[in-house]
Amino acid sequence: MHPLALDAATLTALVSAATAAPSMHNTQPWRFRLDPGTVTVEIHAAAERSLPFEDPQGRALHVAAGAAVFNLRLAVAHFGWDPVVRPLPDPRLPSLLATVRLAPRARAEQAIRSDLYDAIWHRHSSRLPFGDRPVEPGLRLELSEAAHAEGGVLDWPEPHESARLLAVTAEAEQRNRLDPDRGTESRRWLDREGGTGIPQAALGPQDAFEQLPLRDFSARRHVEQLPSQAFERFPTLATLMTEHDRRTDWLRTGQALQHVLLVATAHKLRASLLHQAMEWQDLRSRLRTPHAPSGHVQMLIRLGYGPEGPATPRRAPQEFLDTGDDSGTEGA
Repeated sequence: MHPLALDAATLTALVSAATAAPSMHNTQPWRFRLDPGTVTVEIHAAAERSLPFEDPQGRALHVAAGAAVFNLRLAVAHFGWDPVVRPLPDPRLPSLLATVRLAPRARAEQAIRSDLYDAIWHRHSSRLPFGDRPVEPGLRLELSEAAHAEGGVLDWPEPHESARLLAVTAEAEQRNRLDPDRGTESRRWLDREGGTGIPQAALGPQDAFEQLPLRDFSARRHVEQLPSQAFERFPTLATLMTEHDRRTDWLRTGQALQHVLLVATAHKLRASLLHQAMEWQDLRSRLRTPHAPSGHVQMLIRLGYGPEGPATPRRAPQEFLDTGDDSGTEGA
């Protein structure tokens, strides 16, 4: 294949990889368009799948887009090109979040993380109990390096600090349950048809020890009505931070987060995201750790060894493509 030829099947594969990324409530808030003249894939925000009450600034949407960009980068490299990324390339088009241009491979010997590309299809959030096996120091370092490669910082709080972070998350979860607009919005994405949202099988139980505040997507006010199991007594947490808190940093966060999650998946390490406190500005500021008091916490990640967790659905790749008057693909 000519390095600048992109057929319809390859474009579909690229979009499939990108849309396997995580998004809040599995809204999959992206649209993709191919510019055939420059062989560039554009990633646009899908406003109709935004969360105006739980994500009013669009921070989580940008994080999801960044995760999709990282998957797209891996897929572009997998098919033999170099991905050239530009975040927020046109200030006149705020919905255009990033572009990925397919460039000829600069170096034939360039290594491709095939294990990370394969991990795209196996990564799932696991909201199930993990075991007591610790995350080894060497793997923690590898995960930290993955975040650093994308401009993020992964911090590993000590147990007493983890307990404090969980307490802040529990306060955020309680606020979410009591907020009628947020509760209605969350429930709207439960058991949806059409390949979006969270199915019941993927929700997971609550912690019988009441120390790990997992999100109740049904936003019930009486948590005791939910099924529960005993979770790990000492959860392994990591905070993902950036130096600044701009739209570009949110996109950078998504790439760092997905890099971390795929490295974890490649090592059979499971993960779930504790996002509740990110949705309240005053609580999010309290998540800063003593190791990085000036950083902006973008995600709280729970890691451990345990069940893979059920997959959440995805829409068909063609539904994400905005072809306009020309798809720009060969054989389309």
